[in-house]
Amino acid sequence: MHQIHADLLRRTVKVLVIGCGGNGSAFVGGLPYLHQAMLVAGHPGGLDVTLIDGDVISPANCVRQPFSSAEIGLNKAIVMMSRINLFWGFNWKAAGEFVTAKTDIGKFDIVVGCVDTRAARHTIHSGVTGCRSGVGYYLDLGNSADSGQFILGEPWNYRNRQAAARLRTGGELFPELLEASLDANDGPSCSAVEALERQEPYINFVVAQHALALLARLFRYGTIDHQGAFVSIAQNRVQPIPINPAVWRKMRRRGRKLIAVVRSQEVQPQAA
Repeated sequence: MHQIHADLLRRTVKVLVIGCGGNGSAFVGGLPYLHQAMLVAGHPGGLDVTLIDGDVISPANCVRQPFSSAEIGLNKAIVMMSRINLFWGFNWKAAGEFVTAKTDIGKFDIVVGCVDTRAARHTIHSGVTGCRSGVGYYLDLGNSADSGQFILGEPWNYRNRQAAARLRTGGELFPELLEASLDANDGPSCSAVEALERQEPYINFVVAQHALALLARLFRYGTIDHQGAFVSIAQNRVQPIPINPAVWRKMRRRGRKLIAVVRSQEVQPQAA
C-alpha cells in the first residue's frame, strides 16, 4: 500500500500536465471533475492546473482529439485551457511552449507526462529528478495503437528520498521508455485516415480515465494498492502494476536487457 503525501491534503495541489495531444487533452478534460470531487469531500483548495504544449492544432488532430476545424493553427494548450476556464469558471493556466531541459518543472506537486516520444519522456524524467526538484508525484501516460499504460511514481529528489517504499517512476521500472534511440522516425500523423490507422479512436480516453481514477482514489481514500496499469482495448483487459519491490526489480532487469539488445544491434557491422 502507498499512502498519500500528507501535505497534499492540507493545501491546493499544483498540477502540471505536459502535452495536449490524445492522452493530454483527455486527461486534462477530466481534471475539473476530480477538482470538484476533492472540494466536496472537504479538501481545502482542490487543484491548480497548468497545461503546457507548444504544438498547434492540425486537421488530423480534429479526429481523435477535442478540437474543431475552426481552431486549426491555434495552440493546443491555450485552446484547451481557455475552454475549461470558460465552462467551469476556473483560472487555470496554459503555456504555448515545449518543455526543454531549461524548463523549470520542479515546483509542482504532481507532474503528468502525456508525450509521445522517449526523448520527451527523458526530458521530463530529468526535470522531476535530482536535488533541484520538489515534485511529489510523476504520472506518465503512454499508448500504442490499441494498448497503453499509466504509471504513478515518486521521482528521486529532495522531496522523495531514496527508500525501499518509494514508488518507482515509469522510467525506473521500464528504462526503455527513456531510450531515445527506440523512437520511431516516421513523424506525426499527417492525415485523418493515417491518424485512425495508427491508433484506435478510444485508446486515449480509456488510458486517461483509468489514470484519473487512480488519482481520485489516492485523494479520496489516502491510499492505493497499485501504481498504474497496462490497458488493452483490443482484449478489454487491464493489468494493474503492483506496489512490490520484487516486481519492480524484475521489470527493471527486463528493460535493461531490452536496451542492451537494441544497442548491440546498432553497433553490428553492416553486411557488404
